[in-house]
Amino acid sequence: MVNVAYFDTSALLKQYVTETGSNWVRTYLASTIAPTVFTSQLTAVETTCAFARRLRDGTLLPADHSTAVQFFDYDITYRYTLLGVPPVVIDTARRLANQYPLRAYDTVQLATGWSLNQDLVNNGETPLAFICADDRLRIPTRSGLIVTQRTPPCPSSSAMPTKHRPVWIP
Repeated sequence: MVNVAYFDTSALLKQYVTETGSNWVRTYLASTIAPTVFTSQLTAVETTCAFARRLRDGTLLPADHSTAVQFFDYDITYRYTLLGVPPVVIDTARRLANQYPLRAYDTVQLATGWSLNQDLVNNGETPLAFICADDRLRIPTRSGLIVTQRTPPCPSSSAMPTKHRPVWIP
């Protein structure tokens, strides 16, 4: 496993809401060698919106909504490291937006992960694993924008060289 991982909202949400990939995320985060988890401060907003939308559309019961919010609030306070969105991340996101067909928050998530990865690599540390479940983010990570250490094989990224394989939630 990887010792540092960046989770975007599409992946981290699976810790709290049962959907495809939830078992993988829950197992990964509960393992004895679980990574230090980083994510953007935007994840708090995106996840809150996802919980609220599911509550409104009836796919999340009120009791389950309350539980999910409670666990998420605890985790963003005590388990995850939230990264800000400074000007350098915004500038990087703007460049990425012109290069790849990404939505605004996905672009900021990718830029935040990229910035963290650059800091790790520049300090001689092991690159992070960028973990997401959004197909749109496969294009820039496959192009080598974020280089990760060896991660468990995943069908969607098996054609990539092992040392450059991001983790994708199926």
